[in-house]
Amino acid sequence: MNNLNQPYPISPEAKAFYQENNFIKLKQVLSPEEVAHFNEVISAEVQRKNTQDKPMEERDTYSKAFLQIFNLWTESEEVKKLVLSKRLAQIAADLMGCEQVRIYHDQALFKEAGGGITPWHADQYYWPIDTDNTITAWIPLQATPLEMGPLEFSAGSQQIVFGRDLEIGDDSELKIKQNLRINNFEHVIEAFDLGEVSFHSGWIFHRAGANQTDQMRKVMTVIYMDATAKLKNPENANQINDWNTWCPGAKIGEVINTELNPVAGDLG
Repeated sequence: MNNLNQPYPISPEAKAFYQENNFIKLKQVLSPEEVAHFNEVISAEVQRKNTQDKPMEERDTYSKAFLQIFNLWTESEEVKKLVLSKRLAQIAADLMGCEQVRIYHDQALFKEAGGGITPWHADQYYWPIDTDNTITAWIPLQATPLEMGPLEFSAGSQQIVFGRDLEIGDDSELKIKQNLRINNFEHVIEAFDLGEVSFHSGWIFHRAGANQTDQMRKVMTVIYMDATAKLKNPENANQINDWNTWCPGAKIGEVINTELNPVAGDLG
């Protein structure tokens, strides 16, 4: 696992691409051995904590999209090594142009065989964070072909406000898709190689297709924020819920530095 403690070079061209488009895919962030290890570890945690027992046909669109398990880093020392790793933290900080990052929270997103789409949405509407300097690492735990439902990005769509407040579901899928088409944004959807990781901002619109294979699409995600990010006065019920869940005890106008929001990459 020494790879996680080593720097990953981010070229000026890569930084410029991210700043313009608000997403980037980076190859060989993890070694094949690391992917296999965390696949095993995170899969065991998801199996242990999953409570979804409804048949697929009885679920709503969001519940068909994936099994969703949060903050595994707080329960598994092995997962913690990935989530708080120097490598992921350095990439996140370099792309955003900040000194250090904190974790907001992690989540495993396991799209079952036959699982449905993840509708178009932008993440940051849900977050009570006072800065746009937020970024999500999307870490597939296997090679992910198009048939398995990799992320699709609408390049540069962070400037679009319409649709941010739509609840993730059939309505957001239809209305955001139509608006992005009208505004002629380029949609980027590509397979992920083994060890490839994407990073996207909190405001870019993104989605994922259905899993048309007979295998689980296993992904670990980590949301990072500028280490100086402060808690803002919540603007909706989702942000109040996130405040109570992911940064309890944080105070409005002060740096979000609770026990659940440590500086990443600073493991000594």
